[in-house]
Order: sequence, then structure tokens, then C-alpha cells
Amino acid sequence: MIHAVLHDAKDTVAVAVVEGVTAGTELNAWIMDEDKIIHVRASQDIPIGHKVAMKDMAVGDTVFKYGVDIGRVVQPILAGQHAHVHNIKTKRW
Repeated sequence: MIHAVLHDAKDTVAVAVVEGVTAGTELNAWIMDEDKIIHVRASQDIPIGHKVAMKDMAVGDTVFKYGVDIGRVVQPILAGQHAHVHNIKTKRW
């Protein structure tokens, strides 16, 4: 079962595509551009449509989703954690 998708191997977050991702779930994440499956354990509940960190990220790091810079980290994020507005902000303002 695929739990999350990302477009590019450089993406630092993937999008949960199923409901019921809870802390401890071993996620299968599909890299679309390479047709490859990678794995990460969810350390928090991840709502469907929300982002899950695929690697550890420090404050100031750039977040990549679908191969695009979507913002910067404002609180440390560990692989498997929920990545959302509480720990990522746009660079636009």
C-alpha cells in the first residue's frame, strides 16, 4: 500500500494520500519521477493531504515538495513528523 507520494527524490516532504496514518505507521512513499518506493516511520499522526517529513530538517532549511521550494523550516522537523504551518513558513513574507 502507498501511504504518501513525492514527485522528486530531492523532495523533503511527501503528501499523505490515505486516511488513518498514525504515529508508528511504517509509511511507503512513492517517488513518482523514479517509480521508486522509500520508507519512513510516522512519528506523529498525519492527516490525509498533509505533509510528512522525509528527512530531518533544521531551522532555516528549504522545504521541497513536488520538486519546488515551498518555504523554510521555522521549528526543527524530524523525519516522520507532521510538516505543516506550525513548522514551515513561506519565504514570500
